[in-house]
Amino acid sequence: MATESEKITINLGPIDLGQVDLLVQEGFYSNRTDLIRTAIRNQLNLHADVVKQTVARKSLVLGLQHYSRADLEALQAAGQRLQIQVLGMASIASDVSVELALATIESIVVLGTLHASAVLKTALAPRIH
Repeated sequence: MATESEKITINLGPIDLGQVDLLVQEGFYSNRTDLIRTAIRNQLNLHADVVKQTVARKSLVLGLQHYSRADLEALQAAGQRLQIQVLGMASIASDVSVELALATIESIVVLGTLHASAVLKTALAPRIH
């Protein structure tokens, strides 16, 4: 799966926005998005140790975690339930039924993006934290 991105919206005051536009105009950044992404990456790098420690402490999967129908069927056959804890992106296959998801997914914590059908997200809503 190719690297995906999530669109977010931010509000900036006119002075901050003017300064962003000035830096773009002066050629420091190719556009507003380039500056914002760079600023966010710099902050994430600054706090990288805290992120690593928290990921370890909370037993989060870092990156992309995909759950297929076969994965969930195997859990169901073994009588096990899943606690999804991901920093990044978690995805549940489109062919996973609501019944299978409810029988096998105990809880979901995703810091980032959860990709699942609208029907699954609605059914699992009480388990998403």
